[in-house]
Amino acid sequence: MAFGVYVHIPFCATRCDYCDFATWTDREHLVDEYVDACVADVTRRAHTGIPPVTSVFFGGGTPSLMRASQLARILDAVPRTPDAEVTVECNPDSVDLAKLLAYRAAGVNRLSFGVQSTRAHVLAALGRTHDRANVTRAVVWARDAGFERLNLDIIYGTTGESLADWEATLADVLELEPTHVSAYALTVEPATPLGQRVAAGTQSPPDDDDQADKYILADERLAAAGLANYEVSNWATPGEECRHNLLYWQQREYLGIGSAAHGHMAGRRWWNVRQPERYIERIERDMSPEAGAEQLDPVRRAEERFALALRTRAGAVIARGHEPDATVAALAADGLVETRPLDLVTLTRRGRLLANDVTTRLWIAGAAAAPPGRPVAVSTQYT
Repeated sequence: MAFGVYVHIPFCATRCDYCDFATWTDREHLVDEYVDACVADVTRRAHTGIPPVTSVFFGGGTPSLMRASQLARILDAVPRTPDAEVTVECNPDSVDLAKLLAYRAAGVNRLSFGVQSTRAHVLAALGRTHDRANVTRAVVWARDAGFERLNLDIIYGTTGESLADWEATLADVLELEPTHVSAYALTVEPATPLGQRVAAGTQSPPDDDDQADKYILADERLAAAGLANYEVSNWATPGEECRHNLLYWQQREYLGIGSAAHGHMAGRRWWNVRQPERYIERIERDMSPEAGAEQLDPVRRAEERFALALRTRAGAVIARGHEPDATVAALAADGLVETRPLDLVTLTRRGRLLANDVTTRLWIAGAAAAPPGRPVAVSTQYT
């Protein structure tokens, strides 16, 4: 059974202008205590009984800011299967060959580099500190350290980024021959410096049509290079799909370790306290670090499962009936979905651009076909 552990590392050297994650640039003095708390939390959870862990994901924040020995301490506390996938998110500025060799020796077998762009003016607009040369150097070091599984994160739609800029970033990324690429549309969060500039009218918000054009270009370029889309924002060479992220998209179970980390087990979803000092305090006092939780009812659980599945290459199964059949036919005629055997529906490239709208229409159609008083007759299937 697949079971994951997500470890949140909330420390950053600088904060990107678009980021609203639970990260801090002034908490470096807490790192040692934080590592101790994460180790204690994992150990306590393991003693109460969790399945063997098939994937571990260190996210943040900037996990690569920590010493490799600190990260290894947390990883060593996780009871993993022999073939567990272990991913560490890295900033190209905060790694060197020695650190990556130490990661590899500790059991890390997958790296995810935050590239975002290879154009200097786009990186400046995002508040990033690295450059194209840093990215290339980091990838070379990763290969020298023995890492074969490499993801590169990129963002499209930044103000001042032309289609030619985006095309150049894609070309630079593909030249590095990653096994996985995640490409995300820039979103504006109100509390971020970017959000404040947009609200003040000093910077334009991302343009939907521009982002759509860049998504299509990315899909074309990545597919031509052998990286197939398997989730709306993710592409991989055969067999290199991120096993940990698939846990989320398949609504499976995972444990959240660290401040602001989320977990999901037995239909219950919870999230930890947001501030690292509060997390440390709670663990030291042998208290639960949870800040809140929710138990999903069957209908909401089915709705989430359906929406997540439809975002993936596997697609979703929709109940048969006049209403859903008519909706699927209309969406197929508009080039938004494709149908497969066993009532399986998948999004086309155009459908992925309108994923939220298509999902809502299909879900409502399925709900209309459900008998009164019964759970919505829509389910999912993964291939």
